Amino acid sequence: MESSKHSPHGDVTQVGTVTLTDDATGKTLKLPLLGGSTGPNVIDIRKLYAETGYFTYDPGFTSTAACDSAITYIDGDEGILLHRGYAIADLAENCDFLEVCHLLLNGELPNPQQKADFERTITYHTMVHEQLAKFYSGFRRDAHPMAIMCGVVGALSAFYHDSTDIFDPVQRKIAAHRLIAKMPTMAAMAYKYTVGEPFMYPRNDLSYAENFLYMTFGTPCEEWKVDPVLSAAMDKIFILHADHEQNASTSTVRLAGSSHANPFACIASGIAALWGPAHGGANEAVLKMLDQIGSVERIPEFVRRAKDKNDSFRLMGFGHRVYKNYDPRAKIMRETCYQVLDRLGIRDEPHLAIAMELEKIALSDEYFIEKKLYPNVDFYSGIILKAMGFPTSMFTVLFALARTVGWISQWKEMIEDPAQKIGRPRQLFTGYAARPFVPLDKR
Repeated sequence: MESSKHSPHGDVTQVGTVTLTDDATGKTLKLPLLGGSTGPNVIDIRKLYAETGYFTYDPGFTSTAACDSAITYIDGDEGILLHRGYAIADLAENCDFLEVCHLLLNGELPNPQQKADFERTITYHTMVHEQLAKFYSGFRRDAHPMAIMCGVVGALSAFYHDSTDIFDPVQRKIAAHRLIAKMPTMAAMAYKYTVGEPFMYPRNDLSYAENFLYMTFGTPCEEWKVDPVLSAAMDKIFILHADHEQNASTSTVRLAGSSHANPFACIASGIAALWGPAHGGANEAVLKMLDQIGSVERIPEFVRRAKDKNDSFRLMGFGHRVYKNYDPRAKIMRETCYQVLDRLGIRDEPHLAIAMELEKIALSDEYFIEKKLYPNVDFYSGIILKAMGFPTSMFTVLFALARTVGWISQWKEMIEDPAQKIGRPRQLFTGYAARPFVPLDKR
């Protein structure tokens, strides 16, 4: 069999077959078994319906590969997360966020000249069209920042017509750079709007993370200096959230992009999917849990409840749907968390004290160890963001800011895939079959 497609990252090759037997008819069908560079092989079922008249049934697509990708690889059982083959720990330890952006977008880490050029390009795209600022005044003052981001990011397509032709590689590149560059500016503006402070323009002398903190917490009244420990922590958070394979929001971006929608609309769709509390709201849920516990003295009560199968209470920020081992991002985030708390001198703050005691229990209690309920990246990032002064309503916005590069990289890869088709999931229909129409006077 020929490779299923040709791509910049090599061929998907057939490594065997799987035989499917229809017990009702006795007919058999050999399905190709495809292999990538690493990870489980996949059964190619593209001809299943044509050959058998059957669909597959997989709610949540938990056993279905909807694409092949060379960007991010996760082995949840082993606690492995790779971006373009590089371990997340190595990237977080040795790179800044824009280097990781370059890697995700272009497939390789930049050399010194490429790094300087990429940083300059992103830096000089950070301003947004002045008329875009007027969009914010159309929202109520108490609007959730994610509601604002959904609208404003989608509206970019009304301003940048020179980067919406998805079949032009130059325009795709410009759109990617604009989204990465402008997201911190728009996110900071969403925060400023909700607190009633004036928008701050970006500064070209600051790094990506420094610029975001400056635009978020600075004011025109006085000089605002960025703390290097806090900006380094912000940069780490961005790196650790840059991409995470085919999750709900990334799949949404790909599905929207499969219809050939413009990139700004596709990223807005990702923001909408990320907004859901089952996805991007996990670190916000950690803070709400700490509020519910209330004090260190009440921790044993809630730990007991967490162990009780009949109790609806769950400890948020422990364990992960994908990682059945320790979340490889959590160790990095833990170290960063302690650095921030030490810098700010607030380890004894009540909520943070609860969090630290919960962490200690989770790492030593047999129940948590046996079930591998280790603190995950959301547990620590929520603590860091609270310590830095971000309201919980901004947590998911920061997630969207960081994930934008992953979304646009995945979108770009999909558009450049010659085997790409518009997404069209099937269904197991359970409604009425055809039935006769009943006139109104006889119903």
